[in-house]
Amino acid sequence: MAESAPLRILHCFRSPVGGIFRHVRDLVEEHRAAGHEVGILCDSSTGGAHEDRLFESIEPQLSLGLTRIPLRRAIVPSDLMAIYRSYKHIKSLKPDILHGHGAKGGALARLIGSTLRVNKYRVARLYSPHGGSLHFDRSSLSGRVVLGLERFQEYFGDALVFVCDYERRTYEAKVGKPRTLTKVIYNGIKDAEFETIATDPSAPHFLYIGMLRDLKGPDVFIDAFARTERAVGHPLSALMVGDGPDRDRYEAMMAERGLGRRIGMKPAMPAREAFALAKIVVVPSRAEAMPYIVLEALAAGKAVIASRVGGIPEVLGEANEALAVPGNAEDLARVMTQAVTTPGWKDRVMPKPEAFKAVFSASVMAREMLELYQNLLDSKPVAGHR
Repeated sequence: MAESAPLRILHCFRSPVGGIFRHVRDLVEEHRAAGHEVGILCDSSTGGAHEDRLFESIEPQLSLGLTRIPLRRAIVPSDLMAIYRSYKHIKSLKPDILHGHGAKGGALARLIGSTLRVNKYRVARLYSPHGGSLHFDRSSLSGRVVLGLERFQEYFGDALVFVCDYERRTYEAKVGKPRTLTKVIYNGIKDAEFETIATDPSAPHFLYIGMLRDLKGPDVFIDAFARTERAVGHPLSALMVGDGPDRDRYEAMMAERGLGRRIGMKPAMPAREAFALAKIVVVPSRAEAMPYIVLEALAAGKAVIASRVGGIPEVLGEANEALAVPGNAEDLARVMTQAVTTPGWKDRVMPKPEAFKAVFSASVMAREMLELYQNLLDSKPVAGHR
């Protein structure tokens, strides 16, 4: 792509936790390094000490600033004030790109971006669902309302960006065939993370890392671990790393099954620190879009066992033996048993490092995103302010 003037890019999203925040941070770092001006607008009422540290580390790169205002998950009357405050602030920044992430961020970016366009500002409006509203079911009233709003908002956007083809297919099935430009751009991992993490031979066999809530499948993991022990005929060991609303229930579940001494629990920590503590990463989610934990684990040279959900099969391969039926502890245990009893299982089943890095690196992700930004601006010029 021909070299162009630096862009002013603003990312809008609600909650600064999890995969969306990681995705935005990676884009910020890559695009800032390429000479572009970048900023963030997100919720002020979520996140904790860990997220505060992440903001401290990235804020020096935010030449368009870090703005945090109250943004509730549900649609509430206070949204009107949040939208007005956001509009005034964004207008003052004069962005070229408004990129909304998640349902609330997408609504802000497209509504405010459209208002700026009416006032002759040159701005491109993008939306990345990151799962979000696509988890709703069309058979429910709430699902029909939310998915109907997604359809309506297509009139106010210039492009839909999906993190995997599964997400694109889900959008088409639940919302409808998009009436605007669409692009699949895979999440990517920074070059520094493509370094193998050594694990002590005496480390626990299995690692669960993530939110402690049923959507992510910790209960399936515990059940599958017990079944795997029975299948191999001797005790195994595991570690669960994370925080969440259901932690006490999972501890009680382990105690009832007599697993308390063989499954340890630790609070949330950086993924690469956790990878050093166990041999095989298990991702038993009931639903996902494109989870970073799978990418991070593979980049670190870990063996991964995961549910066949979201974009995970696009990473591991559609027919990969490491994939299990979502929410099915028996099938997950089958894969876990194979992994610990089959010599050479990891080398045979996991993706080859070179091919994996060529697709799922942050530099590839950022370059493709930047090309999309520039193409949108080139194809939809708007007279007036820059």
